[in-house]
Amino acid sequence: MAKKPKKGKEIKKKLLHKYRLVILNENTFEEKISFKLSRLNVFVTGTLFIIVLIGFTTLLIAFSPLREYIPGYSSTRLKRQATELTYKTDSLVTVLNYTNKYLENVRLVLRGDIENNEMNRDSLFERYKLDPSNINLAPIQEDLQLREEVELEDKYNLFERTSENLGNILFSPVSGTISQGYDLEKKHFAVDVVAPQDSPVKSVADGIAIFSEWTAGTGYVIIIEHKDDLISVYKHNGSLSKAQGEIVKAGEVIASVGNTGELTTGPHLHFELWVKGKPVNPQDFIDFN
Repeated sequence: MAKKPKKGKEIKKKLLHKYRLVILNENTFEEKISFKLSRLNVFVTGTLFIIVLIGFTTLLIAFSPLREYIPGYSSTRLKRQATELTYKTDSLVTVLNYTNKYLENVRLVLRGDIENNEMNRDSLFERYKLDPSNINLAPIQEDLQLREEVELEDKYNLFERTSENLGNILFSPVSGTISQGYDLEKKHFAVDVVAPQDSPVKSVADGIAIFSEWTAGTGYVIIIEHKDDLISVYKHNGSLSKAQGEIVKAGEVIASVGNTGELTTGPHLHFELWVKGKPVNPQDFIDFN
């Protein structure tokens, strides 16, 4: 037990033992500077120096332009510039889309498809800035003729069953043979309609494309949102004719029949109808023959 206190005293003695640091003139051996030091003083002084050096370096990097030379670090000014450029790019893309739509209508005028007095660049831009729900989707004469033809095929009206104030007609997206029907127990919330490859797939009603992309399981998929919480889903398409965000009209071609995706065995349309977030049997409202 006596050795431990003795060992502690020896360590303390070594830490506090005085040393002299002398700086001499090499030629005359004249003493210029001398310091009295101990191991403890050297340790404390060195630690404080390192702490001060680290703090100074941190402040220098944080509050000086040197920080911009650190890989992965971006200054506030650069972030602000990037944000402003993003906003400008988004605005330019919007203007470009408006201009493309305007030029598309100009081409229709040149071909004689619509009258020139219908074209007004400013009013066209204002129309596309409106809320899609407020846009006039009244069909043109060609659409009215198409509706008359399709009305002979459609036997049911989903909107009449869900709301007495609605009179819109559901078009048949494609004509063909039902290979698999709607089955809640098997969680098959759709009808699979077999049709020739590349047959046109039509929108069942006016609406907006809220999804139009490729998926691994179901290939090319397009989802249309209609009024009164109605959503129609078209899967396994061979190609898509409408992009996300585009307005579609009833009976308008939005895709083509295909055989894309992992969950398919041949050309067909996987068609679903959802009302207020719940699936319904499309055969109750549409005749696919």
